[in-house]
Amino acid sequence: MEEDISKNVTEVLQQLAQPSNVAVHSGPKLLRDVEACAAKDDQKRKEKELEPLRRKQGLGPLPYEEHGDGIQLTPWDVLHALGRATALARRGAGRGLAEHWGCLKYSQALEGTLGTFMALSAEGRDTANYYKALQSDELGVGFALAVAKQVLAKRYPDHSVSIVPADTALRAGFAVTSADAGTSVGYSYRPHYFAEVWKPGQPSRVFPIACKGNHSGLSASHGQLASAAVHADAVHIGGWGDTPALIFSTELPVDGPMRIHVLHARGNGGELAHPAEDARNLDSELDQDNIFPGILLPAEDGESPETVPGFHLAPGHNAWFQHVLARTGAAGLTAFAGDAEATVPYLTDRQGRRRYKGISHAAIGSVQDARQTLLGIPFVGTDHVYRLNRTRVEAFSGVDEDLFKHLAKGRLSRYRSEAHARRTTWPTASWDDEEWGGPVSIHPDGSVLALRAFSA
Repeated sequence: MEEDISKNVTEVLQQLAQPSNVAVHSGPKLLRDVEACAAKDDQKRKEKELEPLRRKQGLGPLPYEEHGDGIQLTPWDVLHALGRATALARRGAGRGLAEHWGCLKYSQALEGTLGTFMALSAEGRDTANYYKALQSDELGVGFALAVAKQVLAKRYPDHSVSIVPADTALRAGFAVTSADAGTSVGYSYRPHYFAEVWKPGQPSRVFPIACKGNHSGLSASHGQLASAAVHADAVHIGGWGDTPALIFSTELPVDGPMRIHVLHARGNGGELAHPAEDARNLDSELDQDNIFPGILLPAEDGESPETVPGFHLAPGHNAWFQHVLARTGAAGLTAFAGDAEATVPYLTDRQGRRRYKGISHAAIGSVQDARQTLLGIPFVGTDHVYRLNRTRVEAFSGVDEDLFKHLAKGRLSRYRSEAHARRTTWPTASWDDEEWGGPVSIHPDGSVLALRAFSA
């Protein structure tokens, strides 16, 4: 750790902006190993007289052309993905710093250089000795979602890809836990995120995502993928077994490069097709539903269908769920930009609307009160000053100013139309030397995360 501590802030910031390779592992042997691990787990449960777990069917390797030998990322890209993903995830109390800026604690955890594979830095390895579960869990989210977005963007090049926290989205229609108002689903397994693949005016396609991480090695990843298959199967959209899914385990060894292990179920469903007369006005507030929990099993002729625990979105809910994903995604963006007032209308009470009311102080909740021009583009958002190796640095998170105006004024349809049109036009540079002087990550949704040495 002493080597990393001795780095000056300029070196740390440059490392965050440095692209390097991330190995992606998906093949027939991985599938066989995961299936063997699941079979052993099932046998143990049987010996203990526990109920068997229901796992996602139809899992297989990703096509090689969708991931190749790996993908290229900067550490700052990964932290941006983590920060966006957790903006609504209730990982901190009262919209505090731990929630909004939680990704910043990994500013020195990753390292790599062009042409090499990304790995934990000396500080990241030291942290792993004390906070293994938290670090592997959160970095696993960042890497998994960064890969998921690249894979789906390649698979659907004419569409946009949005990541939405599954708990928040599901709460618009279900009592996810006993603490929620309504009939509780009573099932502890569920996906961690949804990827919404969308295009203005068309039905969205939805991919449940389950993602985990570990510092323990390949065998631990096999177990995590077997477990992730249970989480992924908890949501069915349309017919039984038709929903696609992506499951990930990120292996973060303390003595070598990291690897992302992934399997997917292609599925024939997941598309939120609906009659034109059912189409929702995305600009209108979301109506909270109360869908009775349980997934309908295929029924034999003349027999009443049975149910198993979980979340089932039948075709009659397709237009509503597309509305849910769009509004929840917008809430994540406005929360990431630090605007609690703009976030409130996009959520229902059960999704956490009350948590964003009455926030006014930046020390306990984000406040959208900052403007920055990054890579020549004006953004609005919020900032945070903290110390990195005893030097003060400034972090900024926000959304493109023009796009944010649409979100703040409730013009979600216009935001999605313009964001979709601009999805391939954003700068790809990872460093802004002109006005900012530090690493910058801009995502196709118009969000940005930036860091620099602080100047009063």
